[in-house]
Amino acid sequence: MAKRVAVIGAGASGLAAIKCCLDEGLKPTCFERSDDIGGLWKYTEKVEDGRGSIYKSVITNTSKEMMSYSDFPFPDHFPNFLSHTKVLEYHRIYAEHFDLLRHIKFKSGHKCKKCPDFTTTGQWDIVTETEGKQETAIFDAVLVCNGHFVEPYLPLDSFPGLEKFKGRWFHSREYKTPDGFQGKKVIILGMGNSAADLATELSHTASQVFLSTRRGVWVLNRIFGYGYPWDIVFSTRLKNWFRNCLPSAIAQWMKARSFNQWFNHANYGLETEEGAQWKEPIANEALPSRIICGAVSVKTSVREFTKTSAIFDDGTIEEDIDVVILATGYSISFPFLEDSVIKVVNNKVSLYKSIFPTALEKPTLAVIGLVLPIAGLMPTAEIQARWATRVIKGLKKLPSLNEMMEDIKKKNKILIKRFGMNRACTLLVDYIEYMDEIASEIGVKPNIPLLFLTDPKLALEVCVGPCTPYQFRLTGPGKWDGARTTILTKWDRILKPTRTRVAKKMPRSSSSALLVVFLCFIILISFLSMFSYFREPDL
Repeated sequence: MAKRVAVIGAGASGLAAIKCCLDEGLKPTCFERSDDIGGLWKYTEKVEDGRGSIYKSVITNTSKEMMSYSDFPFPDHFPNFLSHTKVLEYHRIYAEHFDLLRHIKFKSGHKCKKCPDFTTTGQWDIVTETEGKQETAIFDAVLVCNGHFVEPYLPLDSFPGLEKFKGRWFHSREYKTPDGFQGKKVIILGMGNSAADLATELSHTASQVFLSTRRGVWVLNRIFGYGYPWDIVFSTRLKNWFRNCLPSAIAQWMKARSFNQWFNHANYGLETEEGAQWKEPIANEALPSRIICGAVSVKTSVREFTKTSAIFDDGTIEEDIDVVILATGYSISFPFLEDSVIKVVNNKVSLYKSIFPTALEKPTLAVIGLVLPIAGLMPTAEIQARWATRVIKGLKKLPSLNEMMEDIKKKNKILIKRFGMNRACTLLVDYIEYMDEIASEIGVKPNIPLLFLTDPKLALEVCVGPCTPYQFRLTGPGKWDGARTTILTKWDRILKPTRTRVAKKMPRSSSSALLVVFLCFIILISFLSMFSYFREPDL
């Protein structure tokens, strides 16, 4: 009989988890607190408890080719960077195509705890409440897909005096639109993607926006070389290998040089502090424009708030502040689980390869999507679910507890070396490294040397081109026959939504050709004349 699996949450990770269960012959039941799929990408006018919240103007930082599920590319006419409506539309198409909706129970509050005989069976009691009616069911495994943009982090101790500030202050989670900010002076605390997005949007409405940052940040343009999406250019196996071969100091210098080619971050108050650990970049092509126009002013950290003003670390004071927005990130939480299952300490959790809790006697619970790759979360969550479902089914085994703990310690050391002790960086992973790592556990990592022998054209795209999710469907369990074609046609899908007008090329007339020849002749004569003028005179 098929094992029963409870999936907590019907967002991007939850939908992938349901499909992966079905692919492995498991029997999933998904419990979703709200009345719809999409999780974070389901925009609502009001903030809902227990669910991620986004602002109306949000646009993805990752392009569609890098954030799609591995066997279901985005429609080719969809834009490369997407609004929340387009992401949600994609989720609906995905759910309908694979018939996932019938496995979801909406408006279901839930609690999850180990059965009394867990050490023997590995089973879980799931208590759900729907419209005041409670039900209990036993499941063989649980896939936790509740997301990590739900519980706002409010470090009020870091901002003395905020409690006596007479203006309005709130976490960025509550922000929806710029309505009501006309003529206001606004301070935004933080320098992540949300902080930059809110600053640029509000700068068109507010009288002045101050963006307060302690560490600075590197800003990248969504549009990279020759107009292609930044991650299409950046996230290639060859470039990633080259970056990882370099000493960290040289790699950071090269990254800084690359970012500063667009604009000098030091001249805009955005340069990271010397000696500080690397911080992931943000994507915002509007921010430098709003800074140079004076609509956004970058400031140091706030030392103290008064009733109406803010005093910054550099001694400057800004008076008559109306609004303070804390874009200070989120805290990891599992309110439906006991601490003995997953314990959160300083926004860190002990998970083997960011998936499996090490405290459990049986590997029948997995956390899906609790990572922050500098690329798309959806394919990352999907490959996690592909491995987790195979472990649950008994097709794959986890190593011993000692081996898992050693792996966790090793990854923590790498994380601290790269990003320091910053709590906002505890979930960061290198996209290509991590995808390959999990793919190796499943047996779906592309064999590039073999590809060069059997299919050189495809091998070149896999190695030199962007590391799209379809690469992990070329071979092994879950192989998709459409993977090769999808990889080779990605450039068509990238260009289709932008190449909406193709100009007619006028044939060159003979007079135009003669003009070009004449200009070349004039340049040549000028060059020879200069040479004759500057040569050494005869004696």
